Amino acid sequence: MTAEATEKRIIQSEFRPASWLRNRHAQTVFPNLPWAWRERPKLRREVIQLPDGDATAVDWVVETEDTPGTAPLLVILHGLEGSAESSYARMLMQSAAERQWRCCVLHFRDCGDYRNLLPRRYHAGETNDVRFFVDKLENEGQYGPIVAAGFSLGGNVLLKYLGEEGDNTPLRGATAVCVPLNLHRCAEALDIGISRGYQRYLLKRMKKAVTDKFDRHTAAFDWQRAMDAVTFAEFDDAVTAPLHGFANKDDYYDKCSSVHFLKDVERPTLIVNALDDPFMTPEVIPAEDALSPHVTLEVSESGGHVGFVEGGTPWRPRFYIPGRLIGFLEPLAARPGM
Repeated sequence: MTAEATEKRIIQSEFRPASWLRNRHAQTVFPNLPWAWRERPKLRREVIQLPDGDATAVDWVVETEDTPGTAPLLVILHGLEGSAESSYARMLMQSAAERQWRCCVLHFRDCGDYRNLLPRRYHAGETNDVRFFVDKLENEGQYGPIVAAGFSLGGNVLLKYLGEEGDNTPLRGATAVCVPLNLHRCAEALDIGISRGYQRYLLKRMKKAVTDKFDRHTAAFDWQRAMDAVTFAEFDDAVTAPLHGFANKDDYYDKCSSVHFLKDVERPTLIVNALDDPFMTPEVIPAEDALSPHVTLEVSESGGHVGFVEGGTPWRPRFYIPGRLIGFLEPLAARPGM
């Protein structure tokens, strides 16, 4: 367990926003602008076959000749409709590569420009693919210590997985950023004020992904309800729940909110959430007694949703999250095997 986790489970973040980017919506949008983060690590794609007959894609950072055989391996889980091309993933991949770590992004099914085979997609509580992939890496025995990082929906999946696995996970440690710990509250937050703009944008992408995969004759859900949905709650009730075996959106949110699994986490884990995140409200922050002694929840007053721009200039910004996550994971990856 880390020293900071033994002292206090909920801590105040040291992050301070850049003087030129204090607004929470500006923090949220800025990292996605073309000039905010130009670097793109060279990637190679691996398609992995899943136990149920489906498949998904893993993008690996291409290693150099100097990469040690015992180098740590960082597995990244992206957010809703994200991929290895998401700016937060590219930032973290670059930070890992600079330390000569191995690094990959495990795509959720139907993401990363790879269409999966079965008539389903992904959701905030789908942990079987993470479990299979991490166990596969461990069984192959050709990697150093394995750690993980999840962003937004990917953070929820990672935390749920850690709670389910307890001491059985091969992961040495984990980090999660801007996690929708309570899916009920987050769905409500995205239907308030300016946050509806994010909701409209993401729903448009989700509907497009659904129409790329199904039509009204092949969909295993109410097609018209799906196309008419104007909130996440309506879309999850019409599509996500029936497509993945839940009774309705409430059943889905109840069973998949990672807040219910934090008590059972047995690996050192850092969660970084911002109180001004427009994808959620401060009510998603749990009480300290809801956390395992192995979990540190770092709460920032600002940062937006996966923003955390701390300085530099608008043309050469400096981001807080990559260094914070690697700084937490590095000593865990360096210690003797468990």
